[in-house]
Amino acid sequence: MAAAVAVLLALSACTVSAPAARRPSHPPKPHATQTPRALPTATSTPTPVGFDKSAHSVDDPNSIWVVVNKARPLNPIDYTPPTLVYPDVTYVNRQPMRPEVADALVAMFKAGKAEAGLDFSVQSAYRSFESQTRVYNDDVAQHGQAYADTDTARPGHSEHQTGLAVDISAVPAKCSLDACFGTTLQGAWLSANSWKFGFILRYAEITAPITGFTYEPWHFRYVGVPLANELHAERVNTLEEFFGVPGGTEYH
Repeated sequence: MAAAVAVLLALSACTVSAPAARRPSHPPKPHATQTPRALPTATSTPTPVGFDKSAHSVDDPNSIWVVVNKARPLNPIDYTPPTLVYPDVTYVNRQPMRPEVADALVAMFKAGKAEAGLDFSVQSAYRSFESQTRVYNDDVAQHGQAYADTDTARPGHSEHQTGLAVDISAVPAKCSLDACFGTTLQGAWLSANSWKFGFILRYAEITAPITGFTYEPWHFRYVGVPLANELHAERVNTLEEFFGVPGGTEYH
């Protein structure tokens, strides 16, 4: 095991690019699908017995299970979480998140460091209705609305507005907000282990027709450990499929 970790540390010392403050100013180039490298992981958490899908609301924006997508806007559409905090982690953009997300994120980052010698930073977290409006409008101005609607959620339809979503980058920075993040050591470790801490990779490569958004290996959504474990155990890739709620690529 020590030898494996040493190899991982050596790999993570490769040349990196400077951290990006936001999405690239041009559409990402097509990329070849690659299988993430295997990394050491902690012992799996047992799957809950008799899982109760009604334990939390999927409609209430205060719920950690709220499902927001193109077909399901937040209600109210300009929702703001009641409490937001800044965890003691490395930031690219200093943005807050809900307390339960912060606690889980700190634990996950510490585990990644302890298990594999990896460091992470928060690229983006909570964005207000007004902030999401600016991000979306900027994407439309640069790339057109058709492209923006595959890449950036309209205000009121964004998981970032719930305070439950976190965009994560590698430290040192590599493939920030780019599909190639999924092939980095940090991206591979998060994909394999985030469920143990209550996070899911929200926009996987094969789920775009369901979630409505293209592959984002950096975007992790907090749903709590019980639900994340259940999704992992049942091999269900989306909240839409698990809860039987609408999704898709068209705004309603």
